[in-house]
Amino acid sequence: MILHRSMLGKSFVGSLRSFSWSSEPSLLKVGDILKLKRVFSHQDVLDYAQVSHDSNPLHFDGELAREAGFEDALVHGMLVAALFPRIISSNFPGAVYASQSLNFKLPIYVGEEVMGEVQAINIRQSKQKHIAKFTTKCFKEGALVIDGEALAVLPTLAFRPAESAE
Repeated sequence: MILHRSMLGKSFVGSLRSFSWSSEPSLLKVGDILKLKRVFSHQDVLDYAQVSHDSNPLHFDGELAREAGFEDALVHGMLVAALFPRIISSNFPGAVYASQSLNFKLPIYVGEEVMGEVQAINIRQSKQKHIAKFTTKCFKEGALVIDGEALAVLPTLAFRPAESAE
């Protein structure tokens, strides 16, 4: 995962794995961006279809997908969008995902690297929890493929780097 934080007008970019963290966790601030890369396999698509019961042949039949105007069989958009709650929950264990809007811009094909990104745009305290609003985006080769917004209830604003398990 990667964290971007704007500090005094300068953009700081680094892999969360390579951050030198003190014993004090970082606190989420408006403008912070968390990212995670993922490549979806044929098995991921099959597993998702089995769980979701989404057996649209565009996800399995490359020829049919090409006849429909795509380059090959598609990765389910909702499978790709699952990067967003993964990014949030892996950095804020116990977070409750409250809402998500999604706009699917471009198709994603098996084997393509996708970068999921959430950026905190609003944070407010509610009792002893925090309500965080995030922009959510996925990119492939720099092109925006999914965008939207998410709302999550966080038990704390403190987070530590999460090891990604791709």
